Amino acid sequence: MMSSNPHMTGLQGRGILMNRYARGLLAAGLVGGIVACGPAQADGTEDAEATGAFVRVINVEVAPISTGIFLEEIRLTSVALANRDVMLEAEESGAIVALYVDRGDAVSAGDWIAKIDDRILKAQVDQSRAAAELAQQTWERRKRLWEEDQVGSEIAYLEAKFAAEQTAAALVGLEQRLDNTVIKAPFSGVFDERYVDIGANVSPGEAIGRIVDLDPIKIVAGVPERYAADVRVGTTAELLFEALGGKRYEAPVRYVSATVDPQNRTFGIELEVENRDRAIKPQMVANLSVVRQRLDDVIVVPQDALVRVEDGYVVFVLGERDGYQVAEAREVEVGPSRRNLVVVRAGVSEGERLIVVGHRSVADGDRVNVVGG
Repeated sequence: MMSSNPHMTGLQGRGILMNRYARGLLAAGLVGGIVACGPAQADGTEDAEATGAFVRVINVEVAPISTGIFLEEIRLTSVALANRDVMLEAEESGAIVALYVDRGDAVSAGDWIAKIDDRILKAQVDQSRAAAELAQQTWERRKRLWEEDQVGSEIAYLEAKFAAEQTAAALVGLEQRLDNTVIKAPFSGVFDERYVDIGANVSPGEAIGRIVDLDPIKIVAGVPERYAADVRVGTTAELLFEALGGKRYEAPVRYVSATVDPQNRTFGIELEVENRDRAIKPQMVANLSVVRQRLDDVIVVPQDALVRVEDGYVVFVLGERDGYQVAEAREVEVGPSRRNLVVVRAGVSEGERLIVVGHRSVADGDRVNVVGG
């Protein structure tokens, strides 16, 4: 039910007008505040730390830049080969009557490997020896009678002489054949394979076993022909066998092929590596690094410190601006690389400090905090 009191109606009207007036003043004050604050923030003249704004500081690690020796390498894949690898073959026919070594045994030059039945040859040798002794005695008597007493004929003298020489030569041949019934190691190494058993009949040329010499061991590789002027006998090389847990060996190049393979356009090289423990086995693969050139007094930096940009590479060095440590970007000219190292020909100087950790998180001028190096 609406009131009909005129006095109350006037009070209500004045209250409404007052509320509208207050709201208007509040709105005007807010607009003025916004206008007053805007120019000061956009101008950027206030110090960020004085106003409590966030300043990004990146933790980095640095390393001093220095000069040194750099060896440029040619990276190749190589294969190990036995120094000597020989099939032992029978030189006489007969049955195998004895085996003196087994697979995997170490042997020395001249050690007996196997024996072929020699009974028939022994009999032939005995018979030939007797004939040779008779012929020699006959020749000596004929010679004495003819030369001293002039008894007999010259023909009988010559026949006795040649018979003695012939029977002596026959004896030597049979003795050699008898000696061949014993198969011996031609050099020191490992008896790696055996192809016969006792009782087996063999013929001349038939394989008995295999002997390999593993110390030293040969390393062979093919070098692209564009490096022909850089690789020569005596060039230093380094081997890395991943199959041996990353074991490294160093040896000079001992042989360089005089020709280029027309199919793969490479020329062969060979190294010798000491292998007393026989850890390197034939046909093992190794990463081979051959020194191409030596550079003295050059700046060498970790390759990971380079940052790839559109037109080359940059690195970040430690600088100072307004009393703060900052990252400074430097365009660099790079040279040859080796493993995780690269030569920097221009862009940085000796004595500067290179950012090596955190460099991918900074930009030129960013403030940094050195935490290691």
